[in-house]
Amino acid sequence: MNPNDSSLLVIRGARVIDPSLQRDEAKGEVFIKEGVFVERLTPTELTQAKVIDASGLVLAPGFIDLNCRLGEPGHSARETFRTGTQAAAAGGFTTVVTMPNSTPPADNVGTIQLIHELCKRDAVVRVLPAGTLTKLHEGKALAPIGSLKKAGVVAVTDTTSGVQNNEIMRRALEYAIMFNLVVLDHCQDSSMTEGAQMHEGAVSLRLGLRGWPRAAEEVVVSSDCILAALTKARMHLQHLSSRGSVEIVRKAKAEKSPVTAEVSALHLWLTDAALENYDTHCKLNPPLREESDRMALIQGVVDGTIDAICSDHSPYTATEKDCEFDCAPFGAATLESTFATAYEALVAAGHMDLPRLIARLTQGPAQVLGLEAGTLGKGKPADFVLIDPRAQWTLKAEDLLSKSGNNPLIGKTFSSRIEATFVGGKPVYQKR
Repeated sequence: MNPNDSSLLVIRGARVIDPSLQRDEAKGEVFIKEGVFVERLTPTELTQAKVIDASGLVLAPGFIDLNCRLGEPGHSARETFRTGTQAAAAGGFTTVVTMPNSTPPADNVGTIQLIHELCKRDAVVRVLPAGTLTKLHEGKALAPIGSLKKAGVVAVTDTTSGVQNNEIMRRALEYAIMFNLVVLDHCQDSSMTEGAQMHEGAVSLRLGLRGWPRAAEEVVVSSDCILAALTKARMHLQHLSSRGSVEIVRKAKAEKSPVTAEVSALHLWLTDAALENYDTHCKLNPPLREESDRMALIQGVVDGTIDAICSDHSPYTATEKDCEFDCAPFGAATLESTFATAYEALVAAGHMDLPRLIARLTQGPAQVLGLEAGTLGKGKPADFVLIDPRAQWTLKAEDLLSKSGNNPLIGKTFSSRIEATFVGGKPVYQKR
C-alpha cells in the first residue's frame, strides 16, 4: 500500500464501517475526488485513480478527539502542533479539539488567531480550538464568548481549573446558548481535592497518599446537569471517572436534559491499582478509580450514556514527571494509544463490537459539537482511517511521535492498531 496525493482515490477490499450512515460492508469500496467522498467515479476517472487494496483492514471515518492539549502556545517543550498532530494521526484522529489552557490562555481573539496561524503552518490534522469560559480561566469573570466564537472557537471551557461558582456557570451557559456554543466542563469541586494525589480508597490509604473522593466530581456533575436543564444550554461533561457520575448523567438524559459526556480510554482500562509502585505516568486528573467505577464507565459507553471516548492527551517532559509522586503534574500523553486502549478495554474484552466503538470515536463526538466530520458521507471531507483489527504490537517509547513520552502504556501489547490515516484524501500517517 503506497497511496500518493492524487485527487482521485479508490479504496477496495476493506470492511467499511460508518455508524453515521449505518454502513457495515464486509468488502466495500470508497471513492474520493478532490479531497471529498463521492458516490462513485466515472469510468474515465477510475482509470486515472490511485487504487489502494485494503483487504484485511477496516476503513472507518477519521476519529474526533474532544479533549487534548497540544502544548502551543507557551509549552512547546512538552508538545508542538506538529508533533501533537503527528501523534494524533498515528492514533487515527483526523480532528482534535485543543484545550485553551495555553500560555497565554485562549481567552482572547489574538491567541485564537495565533493558534490558527500555527496550525495552518504545522498541523497535519484538523485542529479546532476551544476558548476559555472565563478570563484567564480563573472562574471569576466571563471571557468575551461572542468574540471568541467569531474568531473560530468550537466550544468554551475552563479545562482543569473548572468553574467553582454556580452563578458564573449559569450566566456562562446563558451566553453560550446565544452564540450556539457548547460548554465543556471539567467536573471537580476544588475545595474537596486540595492536596489530593489519587483516588480516595484502599490503595491511597496503603500508599499514604491523600485521596480524591468521587464526590468531588459527582457534586459538579449534578450541578451541571441541573443548570443545563434550567438554561437549555448544551453542556458536555469532560472525562468522567466515577460510577456515580455515570448514573447522574444517565438520569439527566432520561429527563431530556441537553447533556453529553465523554471518558478517556485510560479510565476504561486501568484502575487505581496501576499506581501501586508510585508510577507518576498514571497520575491523572481525574484520577484512576476502582474496578466498580471502570465497569460503570464501560457500561455507560455501551448503552450510550457516555457519548464519546477522548484521549485526554496531556503531555509533560520527562523532567516534569520524573520526581516525587506528590510533586509530579497530572496527565498522560495518550493520542497514539487511545484507539488501541479502548479496543482492548471494550472490544477485545467482549463488552461491545467494533462498529459501536467506532461510533464513540466518530459519530458521538461529532454530534456533541455539531461537526461535519466523523462520516464517509457524500460531499464530506475525505478524512478516514485504516485499521488492522488483528495486529499484535507493543507500544515502544522509540516509536512515539509525541514530543513527550509520559504514556503509562509503554511496553503494553495490543491486538489492534492504526495502519494509516488520511485527511482530505491525503495520507498523513502510515505504519512504519
